[in-house]
Amino acid sequence: MKCCARPKNGEPGSRATWRSDWRSDVAAVKDHVRSNWQNAVLVCRKCSKKMDGGFGVDGSQRLAKVLRRHLTLGKGRKAAAGIVEVNCLGVCPKGAVTVVNGARAREWLLVRPDADLDELAEMLDLPST
Repeated sequence: MKCCARPKNGEPGSRATWRSDWRSDVAAVKDHVRSNWQNAVLVCRKCSKKMDGGFGVDGSQRLAKVLRRHLTLGKGRKAAAGIVEVNCLGVCPKGAVTVVNGARAREWLLVRPDADLDELAEMLDLPST
């Protein structure tokens, strides 16, 4: 093969060879991953950002972070429940954060900064400490 010539189909370096190699790699990719979550809670990131936190002891932390710490759920997919900040949920209440329990998605909660975290955890069916 010349130095500037394109490789023919089937030769190493050709597109056909690259595609077949890529397809065999795709088949090896996992199609699911397990988690220990019993529940998933969605917290509106935009609402949290508009309030400049507003939760926690000094009122400077976001609701999702305060909930995770208060309930000592753990981190990532190995936690007992997932508290996930998502982009705007579209409700945009003044002075509150929109929260959705994944198991009961028809009922959305508007959480104010002075809310009791234990009561909120009970409303969201989260394991409390």
